[in-house]
Amino acid sequence: MSLLSRVSAAMQRIAPLSLAELEWDNVGILLEAAKPRANANKVFLTIDLTTATLEEALKDPSVGVIVAYHPPIFSAWKSLTMGNLKQSLVLRCASAGVSIYSPHTSLDSCANGINDWLASLVGEGKVTPITPAKVENAAGQENAGHGRLLELATPRSLSDIVAGVKTRLALNHVRVARAPRHEQDEELVSRIAICAGSGESVVGPVAADLYFTGEMGHHDVLAAVAKNTSCILAEHTNTERGYLQGTLKARLQQELNADFESDSTDVLVSRLDRDPITIE
Repeated sequence: MSLLSRVSAAMQRIAPLSLAELEWDNVGILLEAAKPRANANKVFLTIDLTTATLEEALKDPSVGVIVAYHPPIFSAWKSLTMGNLKQSLVLRCASAGVSIYSPHTSLDSCANGINDWLASLVGEGKVTPITPAKVENAAGQENAGHGRLLELATPRSLSDIVAGVKTRLALNHVRVARAPRHEQDEELVSRIAICAGSGESVVGPVAADLYFTGEMGHHDVLAAVAKNTSCILAEHTNTERGYLQGTLKARLQQELNADFESDSTDVLVSRLDRDPITIE
């Protein structure tokens, strides 16, 4: 079995593609190299496929598959040229014999996926999906679905939650919009709506004390504060990237080692992948 086939099967066990938002997302095998690299036995994980992360992956001749969380092929292309950045990245992969797989929203929605990981950084409590997955799409995936609602076992101040999020995401700063009741930590936070990335469409309709996501529009933040809901915005990929090293690397390695293929397979996480926005 090819390395790409093994990675695809392993990722399907971790994050079934049936859980993805297939109406608009593009997930699964995005590029199958016609002539795979000989003796490739490494899988490279990154949130975004950029010039820097691609060069990092291609420098290692043993990398045969890139798992890019965000799909580098998203909208339809009528041509493939080196003058287009995203197309050039895909063409370079094809030329080098490296395939691409993208899990995106299937990895958000699955059990023990990115949103469950993000909820675990906030604190202990009851975690449920904001929008549960359809039963037929969630076989063996208890509590799968869009977003997460966390009911803290012990209510905490917003300042305490902000400090914990910064520590666990290794960030010096996050953006915070305080609702009137949390301006001086007068009231504690119990109910938190969570969604990695750009999560307003998922958390916005939820009645909660706090929204925790990567980014929201200005007017969406104003609307949240007006209904007395505070917001923590950690920037888009900062709410996703830590999952690769903290959870997915070991899970994918375990799945690949359990597929009874004789070849030893290693999983690497990009060192150059980062959010393009910093707060200086």
